[in-house]
Amino acid sequence: MRSGIYRGLKLGTCSLCRSRGLISSSVGVCYECLKNRVDEAVVISRSLRLKWRSSIGFPGEPPRDGRLKCSICINECLIPEGGRGFCGVWVNRGGKIEPIAGRGLMVAHTYLDPHPTNCVATPVCPATGRGFPKYTFIRGIERGFYNLAVFLGGCPLDCIFCQNWEHKTMISHGKLASWAKSYSIEDLVNEALDPLVTCVCYFGGDPTPHTPLLILASRTIIAESRRVGQNFKRICWETDGLMNPNIMREAARLSLESGGIVKIDWKAWTPSVYEALTGVNGEKAIRRLKENTKLIASLAKDRVDPPLLVVSILLVPGYVTVEEVEKIAEYISSLEVNIPVVLLAFHPDHLMRDLPPTSRRHAREAERVVKSKGIKEVYIGNEWLLGNYY
Repeated sequence: MRSGIYRGLKLGTCSLCRSRGLISSSVGVCYECLKNRVDEAVVISRSLRLKWRSSIGFPGEPPRDGRLKCSICINECLIPEGGRGFCGVWVNRGGKIEPIAGRGLMVAHTYLDPHPTNCVATPVCPATGRGFPKYTFIRGIERGFYNLAVFLGGCPLDCIFCQNWEHKTMISHGKLASWAKSYSIEDLVNEALDPLVTCVCYFGGDPTPHTPLLILASRTIIAESRRVGQNFKRICWETDGLMNPNIMREAARLSLESGGIVKIDWKAWTPSVYEALTGVNGEKAIRRLKENTKLIASLAKDRVDPPLLVVSILLVPGYVTVEEVEKIAEYISSLEVNIPVVLLAFHPDHLMRDLPPTSRRHAREAERVVKSKGIKEVYIGNEWLLGNYY
């Protein structure tokens, strides 16, 4: 990745080996040092993210000094009295864990997104023709119909390149932003039952912290839509894949039943690279990703089209290399070659604004390596961002 650097691109310097290349100041070290000098490299990357989290009143790392344990995701926070989990959503109030908005309430911003949307799973979504006639009423795009986009506050991760980092400012310093809203299950169900809505997609942030309530809402949405004759109401999840496997199984089951899709965003394969990019224990994250991907792949055998599971990989320059992509693809293909993979072009954002967008060469090489593992459907998302950057 250090050869063929695009002219005019500002190169970074690794704090450990002093090499120059596609190295972000938000990570502080290069890919090779993350792989080969793990302990030193992770300490540097961890220290760089603490200032941002502190500025918005979030814990710097998953708390371990409390008595109340949250088991919704891999962080398994032990939340002290008056404290919050790493996600920012779950709080300890008077010795009881509850959502920051209050018991039974979610922090969200919703809007109607016309089909076809810029969804990760758009190439295989029933809204664009897959799964006809069981999961859609038309052989093409469901024009005139909508996806109810449910943008949720909070996330188990702290990705330094997050494209939707506002999900943290929704709940910074333990308060709801003016543009955010607290939603009850009933509120969400009422919006989803709009007859022009055919998909309900949970994203953010990440839906994981709110999944206990979202699952209850989704069950009601499916039941009520069928009761009133709205036969196409698909439940979709766009997630990092780190939720408790028991929760993941039920979330995926609801998508399977309704014709929806689970979209897992796999950040990296090497644990130290994963940790540097996301702020959580990379070893635990990769184990959970393997477990949940395998779980959903097993459920997916009951529905050929549309695919239940889609895996996306964001091609972060300098860090999510073709080597990382190859390892992820090998694991996916060992489970099922019919799982679609979407390679997403990176755009500089949040704390990682000193890297260029993904180069066209990087994307095409990643595409070739995924296909070489036998995976049948490989797509490049955000292709308009690609250029000859490096």
